[in-house]
Amino acid sequence: MIVLIVGAGDMALGIAARALAGGNDVRLVARSRKRAEDLARELVGAPEGTVEVFSSVAEAAAGADATVLAVPYPATLDVVRRLPEGGPVVVDIANPVNLSTFDSLVTEPGTSAAEEVAAANPDARVVKAFNTAFAAVLATGRLDGDLPLDVFVASDNEAAKEVVVQLARRGGLNPLDAGPLRRARELEALQFFHMTLQDRLGLRWASAIQIVPGATP
Repeated sequence: MIVLIVGAGDMALGIAARALAGGNDVRLVARSRKRAEDLARELVGAPEGTVEVFSSVAEAAAGADATVLAVPYPATLDVVRRLPEGGPVVVDIANPVNLSTFDSLVTEPGTSAAEEVAAANPDARVVKAFNTAFAAVLATGRLDGDLPLDVFVASDNEAAKEVVVQLARRGGLNPLDAGPLRRARELEALQFFHMTLQDRLGLRWASAIQIVPGATP
C-alpha cells in the first residue's frame, strides 16, 4: 500500500511509523520541505517499506492508496481541496479544539471536522481515524501490558473504511468499526475530553482511548 502523509509533526511521525511497520510505502509532504525531509530521516531504518518526500500534495497523491491529513484543523480543508479527482481515500485525524481557550470545539454543533472535510471535496472518500491516541503512543502502537492500540474507524464508504482498517491492522494496531462518518462528532468530542484530562491525571500526553472488555459472567 502507498500511504501519503500530509504534515511533518509528531502525529505524522507516529502514523508513518505504523505504516512502515506494516510494510507500506510512505510519501511525505509538508508546507516546509525541510521539515518533511527531517521527518524522513527520523524514519530511516524502518524494517519495511520506503519513505519518499514530495514537493506538492497533488503530485504525491497520484497513485496513493490513502492520504492521511496529519495537519491541524482547519488546514485539513485546504489540503483536501487540492487532491486530484478520482475519489481518493482521505483519512482525517484532526481534533478541532479551540486552542486559544482549550475549553471547546470550534466546529458547529451537529457536525465534525471530518464531515467538513468531506463537504470540501465531495469526491473524496473520507475516513475518520487515529484521532483518539497521542503521538507518543502511536509511534509504538502499544499500551502498558503490551496491549495493541485501538483505532476507531468511521466512514460512509465501506471500501475506504476497509483500506484504513487494513492499514491499522498491518501496523500492529486494533481497528474498530465506529460506524458512519457522523460518528466523528462523538470521536472528536471524546478526544477533546481526553485532552482535558492530561494535566489532571498526569498522563503526560502519552495515553489513548481504549475499549477494554469486562470479564465474561
